[in-house]
Amino acid sequence: MDAYTCIRTKRDTRAYQDKPIPEQSLQRILQAGRMAGSAKNRQPCRFVVLQDASKKKELATCGQFAQHIGSAPVAVAIVLPQGAREFDAGRCAQNMMLAAWAEGIISCPITMHDNACALRVLGVPQGYRVSIVLAFGYPPSSDPRPKGTPRIPLEELVHWGNW
Repeated sequence: MDAYTCIRTKRDTRAYQDKPIPEQSLQRILQAGRMAGSAKNRQPCRFVVLQDASKKKELATCGQFAQHIGSAPVAVAIVLPQGAREFDAGRCAQNMMLAAWAEGIISCPITMHDNACALRVLGVPQGYRVSIVLAFGYPPSSDPRPKGTPRIPLEELVHWGNW
């Protein structure tokens, strides 16, 4: 699918088929994250990839709305050094989620409300923080796009020249 269609049709989804993600697809998703721009090209993002069911379930206890991590075939934690910009992790996460969706793989970003818990579960060294966790998997039905809240019309969001 072309880039604009990928952006326009991507939805966060919290239910997944019990179907593994092929290694080649996972490598492309990770590569898309690696290729994200960053402030001053510092490339601060590091990834912890989880496929083990018990580890994913343990990580899910670190977020308030994170239960679906356990049912996702893959979870990827984006880890930043202290002092790095969250915006860089956001760019990385969006690249990864769009690369996944281009291959029919759905995703959902998840906040780790208890960062100390996430650091412990993931074995992250001191001086880093878990910015965001992404859950990846295949859609549970033939329609991969969940019915969601309609988007706010563009004319309500854009102001030309001034507010």
